[in-house]
Amino acid sequence: MTPVNASLKSDVSSSPDWEKIRADFPILQLDIDGKPLVYLDNAASSQMPQQVIDRLVRYQTTQHANINRAVHYLSEVATLEYHNARCKLQQFINAREDREVIFTSGTTDSINLVMHGYGRKFIKAGDEIILTTLEHHSNIVPWQMLANEKGVTIRVVPINDKGEVEIDEYEKLFNERTKFVGLIHVSNALGTINPIKGMIDFAHRHGVPVLIDGAQAAPHITIDVQALDCDFYVFSAHKLCGPTGVGILYGKAALLEAMQPFKGGGDMITSVTFEKTIYNTIPHKFEAGTPPIAAAIGFGAAVDYLTAIGIEHIAAYELGLLEYATACLNDIPGVRIIGTAAEKTAVISFAIDGIHPHDIGTILNQDGIAVRTGHHCAQPVMQRFNVPATSRASFAFYNKKTEVDALVAGIKTVQKIFL
Repeated sequence: MTPVNASLKSDVSSSPDWEKIRADFPILQLDIDGKPLVYLDNAASSQMPQQVIDRLVRYQTTQHANINRAVHYLSEVATLEYHNARCKLQQFINAREDREVIFTSGTTDSINLVMHGYGRKFIKAGDEIILTTLEHHSNIVPWQMLANEKGVTIRVVPINDKGEVEIDEYEKLFNERTKFVGLIHVSNALGTINPIKGMIDFAHRHGVPVLIDGAQAAPHITIDVQALDCDFYVFSAHKLCGPTGVGILYGKAALLEAMQPFKGGGDMITSVTFEKTIYNTIPHKFEAGTPPIAAAIGFGAAVDYLTAIGIEHIAAYELGLLEYATACLNDIPGVRIIGTAAEKTAVISFAIDGIHPHDIGTILNQDGIAVRTGHHCAQPVMQRFNVPATSRASFAFYNKKTEVDALVAGIKTVQKIFL
């Protein structure tokens, strides 16, 4: 039976015109070797609507300059637009203050910033960090680096056969040595939605701060960092119909103020002499050098676009695609869906008996179908399910059921060729 995600239900009576929205994405008109593009790799990177493309062009052609410190017109305009983008992201996640939003180069950069800025300052030898088996490598490797440097122990929460974290085991890991928790909100490999609110609350009852990797959640779920009460939340623009090379770190202001800078350079200082440097206030303390100005402005435009549609509408529509695709793939003999959590976003990882995922991806590509194959930077997940890799179809609000039908037909073609 297809799982129902109660948390993603929405009133679809006033649903947007999805065909009209799909037309906003020029890349979806492409043909691949004479076949229409079926883009099902949205968990890796979503596509960009014309509105965001136009905003980037407008910035580059009429507003571009370096920001801060100059008094000429273009610099003042660029500075204002960059600040406006920060405010849009603040509103998008309901942060208390705009200075709690730090622009970074993406989710990975944001996690590394927290590891260096918070972890290296406050986590000591003998301390413990809790992660889950579902984590992306970007929320594993930085903490391993810290553990190797400081003599810290990493404790790992197991997952069950559905790909859900075992909450009882999570709670058992806490003790007086627990000093930090890193949690993925939504698994990029399986689509599992973690019950992060309860996990955050439990950690806080033990006085432990929590970082949430929201790279896969922000495109699909309304994020309210104040309601979650998370200490840090991170995600990237390129998974939300925005540009590559930019993301954000949200952090509670008191924590950001207490942290040490990750990078040194221009604009993150108040004054510099060869004897002493005085650091700037947040958010500037963590934005050394020329920031990703154009990308940040594009990020703001992407947030405007998604907000206009309504994340709740996007979630409901994508849930329909997930349920349809799950039912279709379950009807194909020899196909096994890996990750069947009761709460999921629109991601399906699957294996076909006797066929390597790379062969699956290669044949599907010949029909213009783009899926991701490999370990998805989540090798512990692959090890848990005893598979070297999976094929992953990930859906966005601009996909449609006929594209699911094309995927099903493509899988059957793969089976005919190899079996």
